[in-house]
Amino acid sequence: MTRPSDHPSVRTGSIGVLLVNLGTPDAPTPKAVRRYLAEFLSDRRVVETPPIIWQVILRGIILNVRPKKSAHAYAQVWTDKGSPLAAITAQQAEGLQVRMGDGVRVAYAMRYGQPAIAAQLQALKDAGCDRILLAPLYPQYSAATTATVVDAAGDALKAMRWQPALRTLPPYHDDPAHITALSADIGAQVDALDFVPEVLLLSFHGMPERTLHLGDPYHCQCRKTARLLEEALGRPGLRIETTFQSRFGRAKWLEPATDAVIVQEAGQGTTRLAIVAPGFSADCLETLEELAIRGKEQFLTAGGEHFAALACLNAREPGMAMLEALVRRELAGWL
Repeated sequence: MTRPSDHPSVRTGSIGVLLVNLGTPDAPTPKAVRRYLAEFLSDRRVVETPPIIWQVILRGIILNVRPKKSAHAYAQVWTDKGSPLAAITAQQAEGLQVRMGDGVRVAYAMRYGQPAIAAQLQALKDAGCDRILLAPLYPQYSAATTATVVDAAGDALKAMRWQPALRTLPPYHDDPAHITALSADIGAQVDALDFVPEVLLLSFHGMPERTLHLGDPYHCQCRKTARLLEEALGRPGLRIETTFQSRFGRAKWLEPATDAVIVQEAGQGTTRLAIVAPGFSADCLETLEELAIRGKEQFLTAGGEHFAALACLNAREPGMAMLEALVRRELAGWL
């Protein structure tokens, strides 16, 4: 049947992939950080304290104190391309686009901050993508990370009259492609150091301990990643320990705490230590400032001599090969 001459032109039939990471302020300034933290810390998935209590604390104390301190930390790692997390995620999207070719349109978004998930989903739909893979770049599942990405995507779909079909990349904490990428990349970085580490700390982002008891699988998935990674690295002379970083507030968090273990190791005579964050897909404030800068200061001050913070997978070959493999598998039947 011939299409009527007055029929509007609508683009359809394409496949989209939306990579999503946590988020970042637009600039390393107190004002930008305050805006970012207000959005991030108002998410009920991130802070489960009843809003009637939490918003008083957030608006009355935290947003008046923390932005200046956090802005100083961001300023130490900010690049000419902006936030390291946003810049690296953009590189990952660009690299994946090259690998996937013209048959797939790849974009990226931040859960908090810009570019927003809703805007990017709409842009993909407008470009003709009626099938989209939502890919949260969190190897381990947590309600405060993966689930909140899906929440935001669902909110975006509510505003669409013509919704695209949506798939979600599952957590890949124990996926052989992920473990292979981590072991190859970390092994190469360790071999390139100018010292031989006695200890390798695997530092995962912390969560309040209560989330574990409420049924969040995050802690167990971090532990499994660590176990499989240690086996894959196969370095019997290197002691590997698992820790959790970024404690915040007075609640009990997952332990052992990274900062405490760094000091403890130096105090017990460890002089050569390396640290890596296998729960992060891209370097960010938590790896570049908290681990690489503050972690080093803590270790050397406590008596250590050699410290190295290894890079995340970022957009290097092992991580990109893994990402392509995961995405192609999830697109099966569409491609």
